Amino acid sequence: MDLKDIQTASGMKDALSLLWRIPHNDEMAPEQIVIALRERIKELNCLYGIAQLAERHYDSLDELLTCLVDFLPLSWQYPEVTCARIVFDGKTYKGKNFKITKWRQSAPILVYNEPLGEVAIFYINERPPADEGPFLREERVMLDEIARRIAAIAVRMFAEQNLQEMNRQLNLERAALQETNAALRTVLAKIEEDKQRIYKDLQSNVEKIVMPILQALALELPKPKRTYVDMLRTNLEEITSPFIRQLSQNHHHALTPTEIGICNMIRNGLRTKEIAQLRGVCTATINHQRERIRQKLKLTNGEVNLTTYLQSLPIQ
Repeated sequence: MDLKDIQTASGMKDALSLLWRIPHNDEMAPEQIVIALRERIKELNCLYGIAQLAERHYDSLDELLTCLVDFLPLSWQYPEVTCARIVFDGKTYKGKNFKITKWRQSAPILVYNEPLGEVAIFYINERPPADEGPFLREERVMLDEIARRIAAIAVRMFAEQNLQEMNRQLNLERAALQETNAALRTVLAKIEEDKQRIYKDLQSNVEKIVMPILQALALELPKPKRTYVDMLRTNLEEITSPFIRQLSQNHHHALTPTEIGICNMIRNGLRTKEIAQLRGVCTATINHQRERIRQKLKLTNGEVNLTTYLQSLPIQ
């Protein structure tokens, strides 16, 4: 705060201290004391009335300012010839019998140190000169205080309205999010139903259509060629087998597709030599793959047989 601000704040403090100061007998004549006391009462009534109006119209600045322009003249020295006008945020509020004259007293309404309007008092008729034209210095201080209070009330109302709007937007967004989540759950459930239906249709078609054809084809082929039909049947069984799907879900980060196929053959009772023939590899390769499968399934301690473990897996 610079020197100018300090002087301004000091001057305002001194003025406010004089505003409600009760004079002593030795300072003025008794009739002047009565007048001064009457003015102090009006000033106190004015500030109290502003507080009451602000409480009554806590959610409407328009209603507050509309009432205020009719209320303020009652607190000036000559209320019978006094009218008021408030300009705020581009809107103008005028009291009863309002008339612009040269006997004018005004104070800016500052919101965050920016002028957003003013409150003005007018005398319709000429009055005796006082401290500021026909106005008292106490009225100047009171008018500045009224402008300050209007600004404070406006800031509070703006903040509350913004908060209410934010809460309304949050509630709308929360409701929209809940609807989206519900719709997403419905879509996911439908996708899962479609997957199950497609899987069952695929499995049914393979079992009822493809497998009989393969069986008939195997009877027509010479025995050495039937191995290819058996391999084709095994691969189709692997595609449609619930065991393969369950094993893939439980160990999809560990087992390769080839290892999953070998697991299916082991579970169906095929020995290493038979698997090697179907895969077209040597038995040493299958033995090596069996050992890798045991490691990935954490069966290397030898207490659980690989075939027993695979046959014990639950099928979903």
